[in-house]
Amino acid sequence: MSDYQRTVVKDLVARFNGEESEFRDDVRLTIAGDDIIAASTKLRDEFGFEMLADLTAVDYWPETDPRFNVVYRFRSIKHNIDLQIRVPVPAEKPELPTLEGIYPNANWYEREIWDMFGIHFDGHSNLRRILMPHDWQGHPLRKDYPLGYEEIQFSFNFDEIDSGKPYAKE
Repeated sequence: MSDYQRTVVKDLVARFNGEESEFRDDVRLTIAGDDIIAASTKLRDEFGFEMLADLTAVDYWPETDPRFNVVYRFRSIKHNIDLQIRVPVPAEKPELPTLEGIYPNANWYEREIWDMFGIHFDGHSNLRRILMPHDWQGHPLRKDYPLGYEEIQFSFNFDEIDSGKPYAKE
């Protein structure tokens, strides 16, 4: 970790009561959802993180508190460093404030997270499906989403699988 990155992390940990962890030189901060706007603004305005490089989510089901982590990855081109911030989100009423006003490209990332995981972003200008059809029910990247798949056919179960397949009637 660079000296500048260490300074940024220490400041954010002290200011937002965050938890710091590091794995293979990848620094990660965990902060509360209420602090994400203030932390993002501080990163952009005071520490020169010009870019929201990535935004995604992780589902820890069957764990429910927190069920999700929303993972923000900020990039400082000037200092050539990345910083990952994780925000735990509970299963009951999964929502966070939008970062659109700070990083405009958050619009697309947040729409994708809402579409795939069902995490709502308060204040988002156009929170609607981006990958799935508009009438789709559910959120496919949730671990409790029902799977619809066909059993794999091998030589030992060929007849059993073949008997369950629908064929056109002549």
